Amino acid sequence: MSGSPKVLTASAMVEVPFHDVDAMNVCWHGHYLKYFEIGRAALLRTFDYDYREMQASGYVWPIVEAHLKYVRPATYGQALEVRTQLLEHENRLKIGYEIVDCASGTRLTKGYTIQVAVDAATQELQFVSPPVVFEKLERVWGR
Repeated sequence: MSGSPKVLTASAMVEVPFHDVDAMNVCWHGHYLKYFEIGRAALLRTFDYDYREMQASGYVWPIVEAHLKYVRPATYGQALEVRTQLLEHENRLKIGYEIVDCASGTRLTKGYTIQVAVDAATQELQFVSPPVVFEKLERVWGR
């Protein structure tokens, strides 16, 4: 491929609900993965490959790795923006995340997840992303 690589991004808004905070009014660390999921779904929808489309294409995409770096705490009622970016797609889906405070733009959390394609019928791991991924991305990028 010549030139600079194509970039695919999305964002989603989340307000920290009361049931996500602890007695100190701080968002419990495990809920950030839920916020990543909201952002991931928004990103997948940008190229028409959300979970329904994944299943219809004959593949499941389990998360095999997740990494989070907590920078600052989120608190009850705080409006957050979950920014996502497709970092890799050839052999796996690696998605980067940044959670920022909507009011100040301050970064609260960053991280990434890795998903791999598994044939739904045979349960065999795919070492290259299925052609459907490339076809859908080409439609978005207009190649």
